[in-house]
Amino acid sequence: QVQLVESGGGLQQAGGSVRLSCVVSGRAFRRYAMGWFRQAPGKEREFVATINWSGGNPYYADSVKGRFTISRDNAKNTVHLQMNTLKPEDTAVYYCATSEYASPDRNLYDYWGQGTQVTVSS
Repeated sequence: QVQLVESGGGLQQAGGSVRLSCVVSGRAFRRYAMGWFRQAPGKEREFVATINWSGGNPYYADSVKGRFTISRDNAKNTVHLQMNTLKPEDTAVYYCATSEYASPDRNLYDYWGQGTQVTVSS
């Protein structure tokens, strides 16, 4: 069974930076593409970033392109989301997830973490 545990969220300042981490267990980490999604109150869960199994071909939502960076460390079974130049509209619960293919479609992801809250103040 694959399990994901996220960390790194909290209260941040606009213009600041934070790095989220997601540790994956279940010995299948290297077989999965990984994605980050976020969900604000009253809104649907939206795509943020994805990366393939080897760490290549990162892809980002337009709203975060140039500010966020996704990366993975297969030796530590961990995926990261580096979030720079934070904006209040980045406030959301952030989720990591696994997929057979790198994709912005949340319906293609099989396993999800519990989410970590990121709040960006003005």
